[in-house]
Amino acid sequence: MSDTNNSDDRKKVVSNLPLQEELSKNPSELQALPSQGEANPKSKLRPFGKLRASQAQLPIQNPKSNDLVFLPAYQLAQTIRDRNVSAVEVLEAHLAQIAKYNSQLNAICTLDEENARIRAKQADEALVRGESWGALHGVPVTIKDIFATAGLRTTAGYIPLKDYIPQQDATAVARLRSAGAIIIAKTNMAELAGDYQSTNSLFPRVNNPWNLDCTAGGSSGGSAAAVAAGLSPLDLGNDIAGSVRQPAHFCGVYGLKPTDRRISTAGMIPETPGMPYSLRQMMTVGCFARSLFDIELCFSLIAGADLRRPDVPPVPLDSPAGKSLQELKLAWSDEWAEVPVSSEIRAAMGAIAQKLSLAGVQIDRWLPPNFDLSYEFAKCLLQIVRHE
Repeated sequence: MSDTNNSDDRKKVVSNLPLQEELSKNPSELQALPSQGEANPKSKLRPFGKLRASQAQLPIQNPKSNDLVFLPAYQLAQTIRDRNVSAVEVLEAHLAQIAKYNSQLNAICTLDEENARIRAKQADEALVRGESWGALHGVPVTIKDIFATAGLRTTAGYIPLKDYIPQQDATAVARLRSAGAIIIAKTNMAELAGDYQSTNSLFPRVNNPWNLDCTAGGSSGGSAAAVAAGLSPLDLGNDIAGSVRQPAHFCGVYGLKPTDRRISTAGMIPETPGMPYSLRQMMTVGCFARSLFDIELCFSLIAGADLRRPDVPPVPLDSPAGKSLQELKLAWSDEWAEVPVSSEIRAAMGAIAQKLSLAGVQIDRWLPPNFDLSYEFAKCLLQIVRHE
């Protein structure tokens, strides 16, 4: 995948859904998606693991307005900082994309156009004064509807919360705002994040942008579909049993489920407002993007200790140690007793394992002995219920 946009003939963004139809006409149109090819060897971007919120200036072309919706978030931030394009122009491009495609995708469930426009105008005015809000200054982002957003409806796809408007942001949301991000919308999801497809009783089902007859996955289907279709460059999600990873796979974008307790879950549903904090194990805050650089940047911005969640330790964000491939040891498996693996996935994983082995990585094909996924998950849920 290339994080740059080097194609000279990019004249338009996706003009028809599903995305697969447009991709078959011109594969270069969606090169920002991770499924569209290898990284560009001429790219001057820094290697993964080096990008931080204080990143240096990166080389970038001056984008056409209709290319903006498929630029990664870090490049949008740079073009805005360099005043090659305004935050207002970036926002309007994404609002137009939402207006054009969301009726077919149902990825966006609550849109905040008015406040987003006010904030984008303020972002441009701040730059004129020489002020910077942070690494995502003026960049529009979306938030899964499971996170509290101050002054903006938060439902979690749950009828009792259909009119719930939080007074305080979730911690991760507040940290994105502090970095200069502009929240334009909430993304649709499975009811209370409890399904592997994104359906609920409040909003229509989320459809996959590559094939509208297929699911976008769940529970964060709206997040993945929005990022894949250019409705948003970056989305905040959560994951306990695949709610980031599975929709990211279904929609062809990057998703991260970080280590438990690296990111505060304060302000996230479940639990519903007013209920005790009980989901302490496995539940994490993650993110979706079309760029690995965006994934790392987002993680660096939202991770860290939080007074609202004392169980999140103040562990520093260290860069990779710079080990050689020969010093790495990886375990992998292409089977799971209870979940059949398709032949295509097996073949792809086998090819990756072979390439890593040839490069000098120590590879072990390994499966935990006598591990019953259903039993272990049920046992975990029982422990949660007992502590409520």
